[in-house]
Amino acid sequence: MATLRIVIQIIFILICILLTALVLMQEGKQAGLGAISGAAETYWGKNKGRSMEGKLVKITKWLAIFFMLISIILNLNIYG
Repeated sequence: MATLRIVIQIIFILICILLTALVLMQEGKQAGLGAISGAAETYWGKNKGRSMEGKLVKITKWLAIFFMLISIILNLNIYG
């Protein structure tokens, strides 16, 4: 069981590093003057889910879910 705990901790550390890197890679959510002139309704604004930024957001959400699940598993103390 100690080996399993070490493997889970290594996965947890990797998720922490990846989550930090992904958050730093994302753009800020500041609207700026583009929102006033209606620039948010461009092609890139409508298809943001298919862009690289949209993929980063989806990956970040999944990694955050895995982060929470693994942190709960590590705190259950079922490993002794």
